[in-house]
Amino acid sequence: MSLPMGSTSKSVVDLIEASSGVHFSGFHMDSLEQGVKEMELTTASATEELHKQPFVIGVAGGAASGKTTVCDLIIQQLHDQRVVLVNQDSFYHNLTEEELKQVHDYNFDHPDAFDTEQLLCVMEKLRHGQAVDIPNYDLKSYKNNVFPARRVNPSDVILLEGILIFHDQRVRDLMNMKIFVDTDADVRLARRIRRDTVEKSRDIGTVLDQYSKFVKPAFDDFILPTKKYADIIIPRGGDNHVAIDLIVQHIRTKLGQHDLCKIYPNLYVIHSTFQIRGMHTLIRDAQTTKHDFVFYADRLIRLVVEHGLGHLPFTEKQVITPTGSVYTGVDFCKRLCGVSVIRSGESMENALRACCKGIKIGKILIHREGDNGQQLIYEKLPSDISERHVLLLDPILGTGNSAVQAISLLLRKGVPESNIIFLNLISAPQGVHVVCKSFPRIKIVTSEIEMGLNNDFRVIPGMGEFGDRYFGTDDDDQQVVAPSQ
Repeated sequence: MSLPMGSTSKSVVDLIEASSGVHFSGFHMDSLEQGVKEMELTTASATEELHKQPFVIGVAGGAASGKTTVCDLIIQQLHDQRVVLVNQDSFYHNLTEEELKQVHDYNFDHPDAFDTEQLLCVMEKLRHGQAVDIPNYDLKSYKNNVFPARRVNPSDVILLEGILIFHDQRVRDLMNMKIFVDTDADVRLARRIRRDTVEKSRDIGTVLDQYSKFVKPAFDDFILPTKKYADIIIPRGGDNHVAIDLIVQHIRTKLGQHDLCKIYPNLYVIHSTFQIRGMHTLIRDAQTTKHDFVFYADRLIRLVVEHGLGHLPFTEKQVITPTGSVYTGVDFCKRLCGVSVIRSGESMENALRACCKGIKIGKILIHREGDNGQQLIYEKLPSDISERHVLLLDPILGTGNSAVQAISLLLRKGVPESNIIFLNLISAPQGVHVVCKSFPRIKIVTSEIEMGLNNDFRVIPGMGEFGDRYFGTDDDDQQVVAPSQ
């Protein structure tokens, strides 16, 4: 979108005043010459301060020992962290034509059956913050190019699971924690028979023949000896909930040492659940329709607004219940207003109005072009805003430059810094550093912390141009036009 440079023309102001249906895009201040330089320095410092490699957990054990169950339980309990599972089975070698002819004599439990070099390459990329494509090995054709590869993004925790992941020292050296799932041989055999006969339609004779010929010797020769490398041995696998609870608690402690919330006590990330992660998955999917994007974005925004309201001051209040009893509760904060950063911030206004009946909402318009890369185009704020608590609304916190501009305006209007709560859906670490260091007394409430910014200062993984997706506009329709009469 393009706006006139220099002072704001009256026509633009009139247009914004008059129109409730027109929306303006492109006002996330992603670039600012002076601001970018400062941000780059801050980002470098932030990266050094915040950067952490993922916590890598190796889970080894015999076939059918319960490794996958243990991983699933860890993932379930770490639902408020980003966790990915990498299976060693994805890295089987493609079989040659000669090997395919004698596939029943091929030992899939031998270390040479795996492409360890490819596994190491994938793990190195994930540990250094790069997304990777992991092969989707087909156990029927014995090829890794039959199905599309699985895209895996960098995460807080990587679970690396497989029967022989402790065998190669180079793989072991990548791990922060090594778990060996120790299950009785008879139990493993019974599980394998049940799995192969039911899921793979094999006859029991074939299963037993393969077990005695390959599985048991490989366990004795290659898998069991790696048990000595384990930091933790879990008897009974997934049935040992006490051990898994202790492991999860340890992981949380390790992750907390690098948590942004530990660095900035004024940053609040709403507690994540699989329901919240599911909604994030939908709004981040480029294929999600506008209708679904708006529906699930509204649900997330409502959660953020409710959480933000919980940080307002309250006073004690006693009421008489219909039973004649006294209930001691709290009274809502009365002096409150919202301020949305046009245009994406306007997507959060309905949720705020639904929670706070009759609330006043001001507007700020910041243009990404202009002198020094940013320009305050328009502001319309309540006349008594200095006496109110302010909820600043903008769904994306990227570089932090537009947030700094908006907060600075509120401070110039007399709003105490401690009276500002900044609400957004997703926040890049760089933006959090910029805002929290510039204004240590404001509060930031968000639903998820992102990986960071790309070379164009766009949030990644992000969700695209939020305003365009929410309001149904596109790159070819971003001109300021008067509403049709």
